[in-house]
Amino acid sequence: MTKKKPHILLTNDDGIRSPGLWAAASELSRIGYVTVAAPREQSTGMGRSLPSTSDGIIHKEQVQVNGQEWSVYAVGGSPAQAVLHGILEIVPHKPDLIVSGINYGENVGLGITISGTVGAAMEAASMGYPSLAVSLETDAHFHLTHSEDINFAAAGFFTAYFANLILEKRFLDGVDLLKVEVPRHATPETAWEIARLSRHRYYEPVPPKRTSWDVPGSIGYQHDESIAHEPEGTDVYVLRKKQLVAVTPLNLDMTARIDLKDFEKHLRK
Repeated sequence: MTKKKPHILLTNDDGIRSPGLWAAASELSRIGYVTVAAPREQSTGMGRSLPSTSDGIIHKEQVQVNGQEWSVYAVGGSPAQAVLHGILEIVPHKPDLIVSGINYGENVGLGITISGTVGAAMEAASMGYPSLAVSLETDAHFHLTHSEDINFAAAGFFTAYFANLILEKRFLDGVDLLKVEVPRHATPETAWEIARLSRHRYYEPVPPKRTSWDVPGSIGYQHDESIAHEPEGTDVYVLRKKQLVAVTPLNLDMTARIDLKDFEKHLRK
């Protein structure tokens, strides 16, 4: 009996024209049918937001990737909204897996809920789908670009590698999605390691440079220099210090891991 090929819904936060998205699509197509539904515009930093201002317009487009023509869906909305439109309107049946990425820039530490890449995977997980978010370590000046100076080959390999593992093994109870961070100089032979989420913010906010609040200004960001003191075993430590692929299982239940009765007593004292 021939095994049915899985159907994978692929999205990102860098937008429908991102080379990282197409590196993922190309590799995932080796293991299953891939439907691409991604934001029409660059949507970095949108987290899991569902903005009421999104128009929700979906355009079917044709894209050439490695000599192959793809029918793709550009969605007027956030990454999380692209996932919802994909599930509810575009894919005619339930996908077997939802993948978000490959992102320009790592998504580690306490900033993951800012990430549209992780936010899209979180939205998919909240709908009950096994989900994977993949990011590639890059310099910050590449984060909002579609630069072709970035080589996504290794990140594409690991996207398909972990997608295949999830499809074959499924998640253990208590895991809702998987986050994968690929170091900038990785090859397919680079080792991977399970890591917990760092307690560091990783990117610290920088105030706008302006002379008046009447002048438009955006809050920027830069690397948090406290990374030098990062403890072992975190996604930041594995990615930056060991230069390995950092794999973090995530759970949507953000309840503090404490004895709730003890905490209640503490508040009532």
